Amino acid sequence: MRKIYIKPFLNGLKKMYDVYEIRKDFPELSLKVNGKPNTFLDTAASAQKPQAVLDKMMNFYRTHYSNVHRGSYYLSEQATIEYEQARTSAAAFINAEEKEIVFTRSATEGINLVASSWGMNNLHEGDEILLSEAEHHANLVPWQVVRDKTGCKLKFFKINDDGSYNPESFYQELNEKTKLVGVTGMSNVLGTVFPIKEISAAAHKVGALCLVDACQAIVHQPMNVKDIDCDFLAFSGHKVYGPTGIGVLYGKYEHLEKMPPYQMGGDMVKKVTYEHTDFAEPPARFEAGTPAIAQAVGLGEALCYMQKLGMENIAAHEKMLMDYALPKLYDIKGFKMIGTAPDKGGVISFALGNIHPQDVAFVLDKEGVAIRTGHHCAEPIVNRMGYTSLARASFGLYTTTEDIDRFVAALIKVESFF
Repeated sequence: MRKIYIKPFLNGLKKMYDVYEIRKDFPELSLKVNGKPNTFLDTAASAQKPQAVLDKMMNFYRTHYSNVHRGSYYLSEQATIEYEQARTSAAAFINAEEKEIVFTRSATEGINLVASSWGMNNLHEGDEILLSEAEHHANLVPWQVVRDKTGCKLKFFKINDDGSYNPESFYQELNEKTKLVGVTGMSNVLGTVFPIKEISAAAHKVGALCLVDACQAIVHQPMNVKDIDCDFLAFSGHKVYGPTGIGVLYGKYEHLEKMPPYQMGGDMVKKVTYEHTDFAEPPARFEAGTPAIAQAVGLGEALCYMQKLGMENIAAHEKMLMDYALPKLYDIKGFKMIGTAPDKGGVISFALGNIHPQDVAFVLDKEGVAIRTGHHCAEPIVNRMGYTSLARASFGLYTTTEDIDRFVAALIKVESFF
């Protein structure tokens, strides 16, 4: 694939996005799979890790590992600096304040934290939660539990048949009873990019809060919580080229300081007696016990890696890949893409005639091509689109046109077998 020049300009010079040089940063991409080049097209599920992240975490374990916040010695002080620097990096990445960044195990835990700490204490019978039809289970199931325990109502605004956002349905369902709007920034099944700034503003007009599941969107586009003006936003480290076991929950401090702890234990308290406990201020209040220190350090490095490449450059690279892939895919007999919203992200869920997605994936794996199959932890929207299971290919900042060519060739081979 040719090297492409992408705006914006840095120091008056064009920045070259050389995907082949970038791929050298990812050791696993150089491995062979079944004797074939590793064509990894499952980044939407979990991204590969650059060497810088691996080195950062290993160096932390080797040279200054210790527990954080509570040791009065050099190693603990250094570990605490690294851990809190990761918080600074996460805050800068989404333009938040450090005190608004809570480290969790994942976006799933972040949303569960909001559901348990805010939802259970602020929602009552007669109140309404409004979600999109396209939500991941992580931003659906917790609110079903809140509904069942508080007596509030759970409602959904529809998407169009092509998977695009349906503003008429959203504004029809939004009303003064709505207390929380939860929406994905980008569907992990359809690739649909939702207008979260508009949705957040509309929620606030009726007195509701807005929670954004940013797991997919934050990988593909710049994210500015002050501009979006959402109340909560969650994302996972392993999708932004960082380690598993770490995530970020952003919450406006005015909400966090009123929310009770999600879990109890060490390092989230001010004072404890046998009779009473005074809890720490956020974010410490929500980080009970020994945290995922090395994982946080790795996450911070991953976010810095993405920022060095430039989020606008990553987005432009992805658009180029989509423009390259779609005409080739549509030429394949029986290929049908599920979700054709304009300006969708680099997620392609598809059916191939009457061939079961698992059979498609089996043949592709023999060709070294990794894709995802199933309902992608978003079963309701897959069913809504008329399927019980779909195949899915997804692009990352390291995906090349050669990856797409191998993917297309493998699909043609699948079609010929059946």
